[in-house]
Amino acid sequence: MDLEYNSEREHLIIPEYGRHIQKLVNHCIAIEDDAERNKMANAIVKVMGNLQPHLRDVPDFQHKLWDQLFIMSDYKLNVESPYPILEKEVLQAKPPALAYPKSASRYRFYGNNIQIMIDTALTWEEGEMKDALVYTIANHMKKCYLNWNKDTVDDAVIMKHLNDLSDGKLALKDDDVLSDSKNLLRKKPTKNYQKPSQKQGKKTFKKR
Repeated sequence: MDLEYNSEREHLIIPEYGRHIQKLVNHCIAIEDDAERNKMANAIVKVMGNLQPHLRDVPDFQHKLWDQLFIMSDYKLNVESPYPILEKEVLQAKPPALAYPKSASRYRFYGNNIQIMIDTALTWEEGEMKDALVYTIANHMKKCYLNWNKDTVDDAVIMKHLNDLSDGKLALKDDDVLSDSKNLLRKKPTKNYQKPSQKQGKKTFKKR
C-alpha cells in the first residue's frame, strides 16, 4: 500500500474543517439528483456546526456556515441556500489600499497624534480658543522634537514644521514664545522609598 503524503493531496480550502468534510463537499457537488444534493448539503452544514460550537453565539451563525460551504465547493455547488449566496468575485476582491498618515512622510518624530491635533485645529473657528490650541500644539511639537533630538531647538524650526504639517494654514502669533527647552524636558521628582526599620516592623505581643 502506497503512502499518501499531504503534499500530494488536494488543497484544503478551509483547513479548520479537515479533509473529511472537504471530501463530503466534493461528493455533494457530484450528486446529480437535486433533492439528494440539497439534502446532503443541509447535512454537511449541520456537521460543520457541530465542529464549530464556539461560533454558535455569533450572529448569523448559520449564514456563515452556508458561506463556508460554498467557499469549500469553489462555488460549484448547485443547491438551494436559505441565505443570499456570497459572490466569488466579492470574496476575492482586494480591499482598497489604506492611505498613509501625513506624518509618516514628514517629521516622523512628532507621531500621528500631532497631525490629528493639527487637523482638529484647522476645523476650529478663528479666536482665542484656536490660538491657545495652536500654541499648545507647538509646545508639544517642541517637546517631541527634543525627546527625539536630545538637544536644543530653535523655535523657528518648530514654527516651520507647524506650517508644513498644516499646509501653511496654522501659525503662531508674533508675540508667542514657546516654553523653554529645560522646562519641557524637566522630569518629575521621584519619591524616595524608605524601608521601615526592623524596630518599626516588629510587633509586640503582651501576655494576658
